[in-house]
Amino acid sequence: MNNIIGYTFVVLGLMFDIIGCIGLIRLPDVYNRLQATTKCVTMGTCSILFGTLIIKGFTATGLKAFLCILFLLLTAPVAAHALSRGAHISGVKLWDKSVCDKYEEDK
Repeated sequence: MNNIIGYTFVVLGLMFDIIGCIGLIRLPDVYNRLQATTKCVTMGTCSILFGTLIIKGFTATGLKAFLCILFLLLTAPVAAHALSRGAHISGVKLWDKSVCDKYEEDK
């Protein structure tokens, strides 16, 4: 039963990763692409690692997967924010049809 649940999480994570890769190619600007890749990492990769944790249990592999999940959940949003802030400061323009720019409003 654990294998079925674990493989379900792995497949779900792969689907999130594929959708994130498609978003990386299809979305119009840096900020939208960054949002797609961050969701890809947090939902996709963490689901794959969680599936590995369920399949392997609390062995050395499972504990490493758990630590990687914690690391990704803590660092991916911070890295995305830093990249988007740096892109905005360096003058990367938003897509023409973007509705709001919160960074510009803060100045």
